[in-house]
Amino acid sequence: MGKRMVVVGGVAGGASAAAKAKRENPDLEVVVYEKSGFVSYGACGLPYVLSGEIPSLERLIARTPEEFRKQGIGVHPHHEVVDINPEERVLTVFDHGEGRTFQDRYDYLVLATGARPTLPPIPGTEQAGVYTLRSMEDGERLLRALEGARRAAILGAGYIGLEVAEAFRKRGLEVTLLEAKDRPLPHWDEEVGTLLRGELERHGVEVWTGVRVLALRGSGRVEAVETSEGVVPADLVLIATGVRPNTELAQAMGVALGPTGAIATDERMRTNLEGVFAAGDVAESFHRVLGRPYWLPLGDVANKHGRTAGSVIAGKEARFHGVVGTAIFKAFRLAVATTGLSWEAALREGYRAKKAFIQSRDGAHYYPGSAPLWVELVYEEGTDRLLGGAVVAHGHGALRVDVLAALLHRRGTLEDLLALDLAYAPPYSPVWDPLLIAAQQAR
Repeated sequence: MGKRMVVVGGVAGGASAAAKAKRENPDLEVVVYEKSGFVSYGACGLPYVLSGEIPSLERLIARTPEEFRKQGIGVHPHHEVVDINPEERVLTVFDHGEGRTFQDRYDYLVLATGARPTLPPIPGTEQAGVYTLRSMEDGERLLRALEGARRAAILGAGYIGLEVAEAFRKRGLEVTLLEAKDRPLPHWDEEVGTLLRGELERHGVEVWTGVRVLALRGSGRVEAVETSEGVVPADLVLIATGVRPNTELAQAMGVALGPTGAIATDERMRTNLEGVFAAGDVAESFHRVLGRPYWLPLGDVANKHGRTAGSVIAGKEARFHGVVGTAIFKAFRLAVATTGLSWEAALREGYRAKKAFIQSRDGAHYYPGSAPLWVELVYEEGTDRLLGGAVVAHGHGALRVDVLAALLHRRGTLEDLLALDLAYAPPYSPVWDPLLIAAQQAR
């Protein structure tokens, strides 16, 4: 009889773990319990459904429960795992559909319970008209809300807040973006924030930075956001002030958390408990620049976690080699990509960090339609080791960030970057690639 693998949570990390394990070892019995009504979908696409660019939420679904079952994987939506006994390897599951509780057993367990939005400690967040965006159900609620909304306030100018600001503008809403720090995308450096602010304001988004949100006003339904700088009328409020890992189940069964507050794992995604793995937004990663555990709740990382856990459970050799913190997002016509440490973060970490920031173009200056492109390089004074970087462009030119990410994975230097043979043709790059121009300036 084959071993039994149970996955708790069936979105990115959980679905990847289940599919990979079953593919690598068809004798494994694989079962997935998912609390919500949806499994295996691209949550990163939710803002583009809100904008109307993607016509329906169904387009985001990678695999349905029926498709998993054809693969021999038992997927159970609306099933919440409420307790786990690791000594006996027994789970207690609540079936929301039938209102009953039952028990199941496992040989291998994958915790992929994800993360959830954090709500600021202010009055009024429980009112109608106040939303978060994390799940398909959140997307359904927001789509319905957009039909009658006229003015939106967004709390938080990170990835979600910025993407949804664009979506709401495309739907014709008036939008005010409220950020406690002094710029949009506050975890990165000032130059990128300045470019972002200009792009947002050009497209009609009102940007308030350095503001404290004091309360959401209304009597049962939100009517305005009260801030330290004044009152913003709003009939729809999106809270995008961050997320935290769903570790309650893990903690209750004795799974150890790491320094970030997410589940600690080794490079095979194993936890401190025998037979128990973790994957996705509930688990830590290892940051190759910082050399320590790091929490990076992104979809591509979750999928890699899941594939690694699934391979190991299936008896194959696999390791997750860590992250350098690479991310990219779209804000109207700008693509903003970052990797590694910002200059400010590098200074906080104790590096003798310097930065170079240049403006170039995404094609030859004489090529029709070429557009401005900006590069920031962050490096260590003395060693010239690369610590991070950003590329801001009008389109796919921002994917140059992947060159920097690859160098960060190998502890590369400015000299290593200058030695690279990068692609050149007038439609795609100046004869000196913008990355090389930035490296020359830094050196």
